[in-house]
Amino acid sequence: MGEKVVAGGIDLSDRLRYRRKLQQCLAGLGRLLAEKRFDRPRNLMGLEIELNLAGADGLPRMMNAEVLKRIASHDFQTELGMFNLEVNIVPHRLSGRVLDQLAEELRTGLGYAHRKAAEVGSGIVMIGILPTLAQHDLVSANLSDVDRYMLLNDQIVAARGEDFTLDIEGVERLTCTSASIAPESACTSVQLHLQVTPARFADVWNAAQAVAAVQVAVGANSPFLFGRELWRESRPPLFQQATDTRPPELQAQGVRPRTWFGERWVSSAYDLFEENLRYFPALLPICDEEDPLRVLDDGGVPRLQELVLHNGTVYRWNRPVYGVVDGVPHLRVENRVLPAGPTVTDVIANTAFYYGLVRALAEEARPVWSKLPFAAAADNFDTACRHGIDAELQWPRPGRAGGITRVPVVKLVRDELLPLAAAGLDAWNVEPADRDFYLGVIEERCKRRVNGASWQVDTYHRALEAGLERDAALAATTRRYCELMHEGEPVHTWPVGLPGAHS
Repeated sequence: MGEKVVAGGIDLSDRLRYRRKLQQCLAGLGRLLAEKRFDRPRNLMGLEIELNLAGADGLPRMMNAEVLKRIASHDFQTELGMFNLEVNIVPHRLSGRVLDQLAEELRTGLGYAHRKAAEVGSGIVMIGILPTLAQHDLVSANLSDVDRYMLLNDQIVAARGEDFTLDIEGVERLTCTSASIAPESACTSVQLHLQVTPARFADVWNAAQAVAAVQVAVGANSPFLFGRELWRESRPPLFQQATDTRPPELQAQGVRPRTWFGERWVSSAYDLFEENLRYFPALLPICDEEDPLRVLDDGGVPRLQELVLHNGTVYRWNRPVYGVVDGVPHLRVENRVLPAGPTVTDVIANTAFYYGLVRALAEEARPVWSKLPFAAAADNFDTACRHGIDAELQWPRPGRAGGITRVPVVKLVRDELLPLAAAGLDAWNVEPADRDFYLGVIEERCKRRVNGASWQVDTYHRALEAGLERDAALAATTRRYCELMHEGEPVHTWPVGLPGAHS
């Protein structure tokens, strides 16, 4: 699939046929839901981490093909930029010592990949945005040499019809343009998957949307881009602007961006797939030969390839996923909120907090989304990205009084959300020792008001005070980050500043 498009381009008939196929796929999904054909819950979770390649100087290395050849493992794959990799951890049952098992697998896999990268003068860095990336690094020539990335770039550029504008105002302001989607490759994330039944999907997705801001606030790790200090978590505005198919006129009309928080709570997975068809034109109108409705009529399970492909080009922060394994369809919620890093321990702590919290909130008799307006959840997300662990969020008042109040995220997490996350992990039957250790990492971040973003910013400013120029300070901060990342102690314990520098 895709050979014809890559070789011969996309014509008008492709788009019309693709739209018809999308409608057939959506009808097929509706039938599968109505007929209750989906897999029973198996408490399965999955984890993907996007990574950066950088040298001993802290600067990006455009050599993922060479590094992947040396790693020689299907667990590691290309990502959009030549300085990116992705590691995929096989699905695990969410119970017992799963958190420590995940941590051990990640340490082993990343350690091996780092040693292999070092053979060619590179190294693995888990960080939301590599601070040393320059504008000249993020150009189309540095996109990975993979057909789907080239095609996606061509189609997004054609849909926009002009250069992309990056304009992010935070502590400092960044304004520049790009002729390609390459700046998107700066954004490296952790993606958390949870398989759910159709009956539970809406509750889990709504819960994930409600806590997305909290995840970002405590896990922020992307304060720099192109030498500027921006938001504490600069990935969301960068991702939205770097993939924005809307010229200014369409933005002014209120056309929705493809990188999207959403605009309402949902009652079914179908709602999200239907919205994706209704609001977003096809970027990759590549048709499969399958007739999904005929497959259903014959008692089979359709792959719904067009729906899956289209869904992958709408960048929701919590994305619905349809898949088929061993002939049985399933649904997943893919949480795409978190930046990568700083350490394996921090990643697993973020993972534990998310899965525990979503489980607890999804099962509440009066769930948070019945009390929190969706617009407030969206505003929270923006606020958390801007201010990180210092954010104040809107949240329903506890008790009978009701209403919405503003509360520092560190207080909200410590007083209300950590106990809920602990109860959720208990409901998953996660080992208490794992539960307490990893949620304890989140608690300590909140006590000390330290996460990856705050450490980067504080260390960078110490470097400036020590007399380094901006670029040198960012490179020194990156090198120190890499040292501490590979030592593996969680970020709230990291000493601020550079060894030997005067504070």
